[in-house]
Amino acid sequence: MNIRLNAFRGPRRTLTLGALTGLLLIAAFTWFVRDSAKAAGPPAVPPEVLVETTIVARDNVPVYLEGLGNVQAFFTANVTARVDGELQRVAFVEGEMVKRGQLLAQIDPRPNQAVLDQAIATEAKDAAQLESAKNDLERYVQLAPHNLASKQTLGQQQALVAQLQAQLKIDRAVIDYARTQLDYTRIVSPIAGRTGIRKVDPGNNVHATDTSGIVVVTQIQPISIVFTLPEDDLVTVKRAMAAGPVKATALSRDNQTELDTGTLSLIDNQIDPSTATMRLKAVFANAQNELWPGQFVNVRLLVQQQQGVMTVPSAAIQHGPDGLFTYVVRNDSTVEVRALKTGADSEGAVVVVVTEGLKLGERVVISNQYRLRPGARVRLRSTEKAAVTATAPSPAGNTSVKLLKAVRQSGTPVLFTVLAIETKVSLPMNSEEGGFLRDEPLLNELQCLTS
Repeated sequence: MNIRLNAFRGPRRTLTLGALTGLLLIAAFTWFVRDSAKAAGPPAVPPEVLVETTIVARDNVPVYLEGLGNVQAFFTANVTARVDGELQRVAFVEGEMVKRGQLLAQIDPRPNQAVLDQAIATEAKDAAQLESAKNDLERYVQLAPHNLASKQTLGQQQALVAQLQAQLKIDRAVIDYARTQLDYTRIVSPIAGRTGIRKVDPGNNVHATDTSGIVVVTQIQPISIVFTLPEDDLVTVKRAMAAGPVKATALSRDNQTELDTGTLSLIDNQIDPSTATMRLKAVFANAQNELWPGQFVNVRLLVQQQQGVMTVPSAAIQHGPDGLFTYVVRNDSTVEVRALKTGADSEGAVVVVVTEGLKLGERVVISNQYRLRPGARVRLRSTEKAAVTATAPSPAGNTSVKLLKAVRQSGTPVLFTVLAIETKVSLPMNSEEGGFLRDEPLLNELQCLTS
C-alpha cells in the first residue's frame, strides 16, 4: 500500500512545482508590463479630428418652388381634308417648320372647279332672265295708265322680277360655296409650327369625315409647360404673381441642365382634390427648341428673393432626434452642438437660411461630422500639410512586441495568452513586428486558451 502512494507522489509533486513556477512567471511578467505602462507616462490625448469649416454670413437667397411638368405645344392642329377627293401631292417635308397659310397638300380640284363653273353659268342665265323681266315690267308700267295693260299683268311681271332677283342671290351664294369648296382642295397650315409624321400618302382618297387627318402641326415657339405644386403653395404663388412677373426655369429631369426660362402665366381655376395639387402653366420662348411637346421636365419657380439673411451651407446642417443642429467651433478648437431653426429654403439648395441658433461670424463644421462629439477637438483642413506622416509606435508597444516574440520562440502558449490579455496590445497588420499575428494555428491556440 505504501508503495502505491509513493508511486503517485512523485508526479503530483512535479505538477505542483510546475504550476508554482508558471504562476511566478505570470506574476513577474504582469508586474513588468504594468511598470512599463506607468513609465510610459499619462494616457494619450484623443487625436484631433480633421474638418472643414465655414463662417456664418449674410447673403441674398432666392426661394424656389419645384414641380414636375409636361411640355405642351402652344397650339396643336390636326390638319384634315374638308372635301372629298384624291390626294394629288404632299407639299411639305416631315419635321420642317411651316408658316401659317403655307400649302401642305393638294386634293384633285377638277370636280369642284366644274361645280363652280356650273354655278357661275347658272348665275349668268338668271341674270339675263332678270334683265328681260325688268324690260317687260318697264313697258307694262308705261301702258298701264292708258289701259293698254291690265293690272293683273303688271302685278305678275313685278312678281317675276322680284323672283328672278332672289334667284340671282341664290346663284351668288352657290358660287361662293363652290369657290370655298374649291379652295378646300388646297390644304394649308392653319398655324405656324413644325410638321409631324405624314399620315396619308399621295394617291389615296381622302374624305371630309376622316378624323385621322393628314399631318399634325404643333407650335413650339413659344411653348408652354403645365406643372403641379402642392396646394399649400397656393398663397405663396399668388403673392408672387401679385408682386410682378414670376420667373420660371425649365430644367432637365436630373436638374443639371437649364433648358429655358419663361414666365408663369396662370394658376388653374381649381385644385385636384384627389392629389391635393394645383396645376400651373408657364410660357417659354423656346428659341433654341430645347423644349419638345410631351417632354417631362422639372420647373423651378422663383417666388421670393430674401435679402441679407443669415446663411450656412446645407452641408453644415445635421438631423438629430431633437431636430436640426450643427457643430460650432469654439475658440479653444473644440466643438459644441447648437440647435437650429431654419427659414424657407429651396429643395436642393446649397445654402440654408438660419433664423435662430447661430450668430454672424461663428465658425461651423461642414465635413466629418460623423466623427465628432460634443467637446471633441478639431483641426482645420486648411492648416494641414498635403501629406501626413504616420505616428511612431509607443515604447510600451515596442516592449510588448519584443516580449511576444520571445514568448513565441519559447513555445509557451500560457505566457502568450497572459501577455495578450494583460497588455491588450493592438498591432498594425502592415507592421513587420506584428506579422506573427497572421499565424493562424497560433491564433487558434490563443482562442482556445482564452475561452
